[in-house]
Amino acid sequence: MTENEQSLARDARRALREGPEGITRRQRARLAEAVAHARAHSPYYRELYRALPDDIDDPARLPATGKKALMARFDDWVTDPDVTLAKAREFVADPALVGERFQGRYLVATTSGTSGLRGIFLQDERSLAVGNAVGRRARAGLGVGDLVRLMRGAGRTAIVSAPPGHFSTVAGAARFRRDHPRLGWMLREFSIHKPLPQLAAELNRYNPSSLTGFAGMLGLLAAEQEAGRLRIHPGMVIAGGEALTAENRARIAAAFHAQVRSAYAATECGFLAYGCAHDWLHVNTDWVVLEPVDADHRPVPPGRPSHTVLLSNLANRVQPILRYDLGDNVLVRSDACPCGSPLPAVQVQGRAAEMLEFPADGGGHVRISPMAFGTLLDRVPGVGQFQVVQSVPATLRVRLRQADGADPDHVWRTVHEEISRLLAEHGAEHVTLEHAEEPPERSAGGKFRRIIPLAP
Repeated sequence: MTENEQSLARDARRALREGPEGITRRQRARLAEAVAHARAHSPYYRELYRALPDDIDDPARLPATGKKALMARFDDWVTDPDVTLAKAREFVADPALVGERFQGRYLVATTSGTSGLRGIFLQDERSLAVGNAVGRRARAGLGVGDLVRLMRGAGRTAIVSAPPGHFSTVAGAARFRRDHPRLGWMLREFSIHKPLPQLAAELNRYNPSSLTGFAGMLGLLAAEQEAGRLRIHPGMVIAGGEALTAENRARIAAAFHAQVRSAYAATECGFLAYGCAHDWLHVNTDWVVLEPVDADHRPVPPGRPSHTVLLSNLANRVQPILRYDLGDNVLVRSDACPCGSPLPAVQVQGRAAEMLEFPADGGGHVRISPMAFGTLLDRVPGVGQFQVVQSVPATLRVRLRQADGADPDHVWRTVHEEISRLLAEHGAEHVTLEHAEEPPERSAGGKFRRIIPLAP
C-alpha cells in the first residue's frame, strides 16, 4: 500500500469515528474541489457552469447531467486533452487490453448498453485508491466464524462475472493481476456463461474465502450448494449488480452458512455503498453525493421512494461525474440504522427506466413498478428463475426456469394466474401473456434483468 493509500484509509476510518458532522464536512469540501477542477479543466463543465458563482459546495446549485449528454461531448467532458473518444473506442475494441492502463494512466470500463447507450468510463489512480480505502468498510460486523473462514481461504476471492470484456469487475480484477503478479491467485473471475456443473467444479477447485457475483447467479449457485455439487465455504458472499430480494438473500445465506452483503456500485462510481447485516446499503458520503429526486429532479425526503438519483463522484478527476442521473430508484432510511453506521442508509428499489407502461382501455397509460412483478413471482413455488419481457406495448413474454423437480405446466399455470391478477388490479387485464420457449437471458455485461420494459 502506497503512502497515499495509507493516508486515504486512515481518513476513511477517521470519518466514521467523527460521525455525520465530519462526514458532511468532507463531502462539502470535496464537492467544491471537484467542481473547481471540472470548471478549470473540462470545456464541457466550463460551459455548463459559466453562469454559476465561483465557489459551489451545495450540489443542488448545479445542473444535472447524464450519460447521453456526456458521451455526446466526450472529448470536451474529459479533463485530459490527450484522451479522446476515438482513442478510447479503439482501446476497448481490443479484449487483450482489458486491465491495461489506457494512455499509461487510466483504468477503462464500459457499460453493457442495456439502457440503449454504451458508456465508456475512465478511472484515475486517485479514484482507484479511494475505492480501495472505503471498500474496507464492507467487512464491518462480520462474526468470528466468518473471519476464520476468510483467513482459511487465504484471501482468495472468486468473482462470478461475464468475461471477456472491459466491464468494470473484469477490468478491475485484470488490473490487480497486472500490478501484483505474485498475488494474482487471490482474485479470479469465473464466467457465468459456463454450464453450472462446470462452474461449480471450477469453484470447488479454487475454494474461495469470499464469493462475489450478480444476485441472480448467486441464487443459482446456492441451489448447486444445496444439491451438493458445489462444496465451498466462503466467509462472506457479496451480491451486486442486481436487486437482492429477501428470499434470495435467505437462500444464499443458508446454503453457504455465510454473511451475505449487498454492494451498490456503478461503472460511473465503483464505491457507492456497502451493505450491512440489516439489509441496508450505507452510502460512502465522504466521497459520494447521492441525491434521491423525483422525475423533475426535485429532492425526495427519506422514507419515500425516489424516481431516480443524482450521483456526484468526488474522487475522479479525469472524467468528472457531477449530478449525474444514474436512473436508480432508491429509498433512504428515515432513522438510524441498527448497525450503528453514521453513513446514510438506502435500499435500491430498481431502475426508473424499468417501469412498465401499458395502454389503458379508456385511453392514457397504466404504469406498474417492476418490483410488483418481482415480489409476486418470488413467492410462486417451483420458479427457479424468471424474466418478464415487454415485447410489444400490450404483450408480456415470460421466460421461466423451473426449480428442480417442479412440474413445468403447473408452474406456468400458477405464474399466468398471478400475473393476470396483478394486471387486472391495475386495470391492464387486456395485456397478453406469452410463455416463452427460450430460458431467461443475460445482458452482454452479465447482468440478469428480471423485468425488461419495451425499448424506447
